[in-house]
Amino acid sequence: MADVTNKYTDIGVDPILASPPDDATPQELFEILCDAVRSYHPNPDMDMLRRAYDLALEAHRDQMRKSGEPYIIHPLRVSIILAALELDMETIIAGLLHDVIEDTDYSYEEIEEMFNPDVALLVDGVTKLGKVSLKKDKVEIQADNLRKMFLAMAKDIRVILIKLADRLHNMRTLQFMKREKQIEKALETQDIYSPLAHRLGIFKIKVELDDLALRYLKPAIYFDLIHQLNERESSRHEYISSIIREVKRHVADAGLTAELYGRVKHVFSIYRKMVKQDKELDQIYDLFAIRIIVDTVADCYAVLGIIHDIYKPIPGRFKDYIAMPKPNMYSSLHTTVIGEGALPFEIQIRTKEMHKTAEYGIAAHWVYKEGRRRSKNDDDMDAKLTWLRRILEWQQDMTDNEEYMNAVKDDLNIFSENVYCFTPDGDVKTLKAGSTPVDFAYSIHSAVGNKMVGARVNGKMVPKDYQLNNGDRVEIVTSQNSHGPSLDWLNLVVTAQAKNKINQWFKSRNKEENIAKGRELVNDYAKNHGYNINDLIKNKYIDKVLKRYNLKNWEAVMAAVGHGGLKEGAVVSRLIEEYNNERRAEEMTDEKILASVNKAHAMKSLGKESSVQVKGQRDISIRLSKCCSPVPGDEIVGFITRGRGVSVHRTDCINVINMSEPDKLRLIETEWNTDGMDSSKCFIASLKIFSRDKTGLLMIITRIFSENDINISGMNVRPTKHGEAVVEIDFWVCDKSQLIKIMDKLKSIPEIMDIERVRA
Repeated sequence: MADVTNKYTDIGVDPILASPPDDATPQELFEILCDAVRSYHPNPDMDMLRRAYDLALEAHRDQMRKSGEPYIIHPLRVSIILAALELDMETIIAGLLHDVIEDTDYSYEEIEEMFNPDVALLVDGVTKLGKVSLKKDKVEIQADNLRKMFLAMAKDIRVILIKLADRLHNMRTLQFMKREKQIEKALETQDIYSPLAHRLGIFKIKVELDDLALRYLKPAIYFDLIHQLNERESSRHEYISSIIREVKRHVADAGLTAELYGRVKHVFSIYRKMVKQDKELDQIYDLFAIRIIVDTVADCYAVLGIIHDIYKPIPGRFKDYIAMPKPNMYSSLHTTVIGEGALPFEIQIRTKEMHKTAEYGIAAHWVYKEGRRRSKNDDDMDAKLTWLRRILEWQQDMTDNEEYMNAVKDDLNIFSENVYCFTPDGDVKTLKAGSTPVDFAYSIHSAVGNKMVGARVNGKMVPKDYQLNNGDRVEIVTSQNSHGPSLDWLNLVVTAQAKNKINQWFKSRNKEENIAKGRELVNDYAKNHGYNINDLIKNKYIDKVLKRYNLKNWEAVMAAVGHGGLKEGAVVSRLIEEYNNERRAEEMTDEKILASVNKAHAMKSLGKESSVQVKGQRDISIRLSKCCSPVPGDEIVGFITRGRGVSVHRTDCINVINMSEPDKLRLIETEWNTDGMDSSKCFIASLKIFSRDKTGLLMIITRIFSENDINISGMNVRPTKHGEAVVEIDFWVCDKSQLIKIMDKLKSIPEIMDIERVRA
């Protein structure tokens, strides 16, 4: 008798991968982890797992998550996700320790000594880059982290499996973050991590990342779809169950062994289809699919025949991913048919091994599992990771962070359908939809693309902008006399690989011209910022730039600037930073500078009655600058002048903001001396008042000052061409609170449009 199992799973908001109860304690989670590992591992080293848990527990002892729960909860749940993927012990342990190097005092060497080199390598690979400069923008930081992550992936693909599990749990708990952080993480997940999961074939993780990203990027749409789907759950369940009963009967009559599942498309997939087809949910009919799992490939095609006998197939909707698997190893038969009530639905047919690969992707073929040695199958799997090697090549070629980020996102982009074309020898090339023969040429080799002069598709010559279709047999015509690609090819190609190779060709051809242009741009930038370029291009400074951008020599940097791959500002700023760091080290300490200032300029000390003090010293020559007129309560900074002691400015003073880099070295920490301040002492403040011109306006303004016992020391009024007036007024106040009070009073005058303090 045929064994046909009827398993129906419907959509819901519950996570797809292992997620223990929210209120589980760390010890309960560790026990769940141990049980999960024992369920698939033939000989687990539970002692090493226990030691890793104890270390993580100790390392994160005083740390809490934004949710208020102990931090150890996070690495435990990450490891449980990894165990659900049935990964090896080193990966599970690295999941437990993945934040230890980054967030605690433990080092790479200590992890290696306590466990083994594999664990240390994995933990280090997942760890973000060290503390980054505050001068770096978000694109640069994200690019730096991605470069490191892909490099670590090339050494050991398990790094990205841990990173995906880490991102999945962080997305599950994103509700505890601020809204702007939710959007930032959701966008990064949508652009990078979900496509990565897709490329690795880990559908279980990809689906949930997609849905969670949509939840935070478009919450109203997400929850509305969930509500609508749940409203239809009962009728949908009955419809799917009736289909399963019918298919089950026919499959059993054929004597085949199969498992049947009914599933609804995940929320993001439905949303994408609604947007693409410009339809409402009621107009999307193929919301669900029937999945049939059989024992052999022959059974897959046998069941396909049964399905097409029962239901009418929709032309053009049959896809054979068994004969031609997807690049991420996905294999299955897909067909869309018309069911009862003329409703279309999809049927997926696959073997158990295909199903495991579809759900867990590269993790289902893990080369380290059970400590086995590499085999030919492992080499075949490595061939599936050519896209990773391509991204690593870009790390060498692309120095501009924004260009690199766009290329990575474009290459990982899964939202466009692929086209499958053949070389004359019958090899399959997978390209992005809309690809041209030029894309095809560069997918073979850069030399083929650079020497291309034409193309034949299915035996006929076609123009270079011809869009390739599935099944096209493409022959690239090359010539040694070719002058290389033309710039307009950049408008023809759609793959990041082709664009990058074309750009590289032009960069190489115009190298001398680019070097000269780069030198000019760098020299001008340094000059405009008050520096002599000859002071900056010393070997010790240049080495930092070469290391930062992974370039071989200074000419390569100049060429990159010349062709636009690097911004001259980024290069010069790095040189200036190193130059100033060295100058600071050579400068005298602040105390010595101040002492020399006092000795050379024996000005009258403000002594204990001074309103301002410099780094705790009171016997120092200090004056309040007139350009911004600071008063007690303002944030202030001191500037060591040449011959006039220390001048005190507001931190928002225009003169401070626009100060040159060398002058900024003379800024010194300064504060109001609240202990020694005379409460009767007054300070000059200056305001600029913008008002509609009105007879008696000055009288109204001066009356407010008089009523608040504030003396005016000077006033200037000038009308504008538009019937308005600008009043500049100097007056005496004791502190900032008195200044704010008088400004509030002035703002109550209806004719006054705006008030600002004079900053310079």
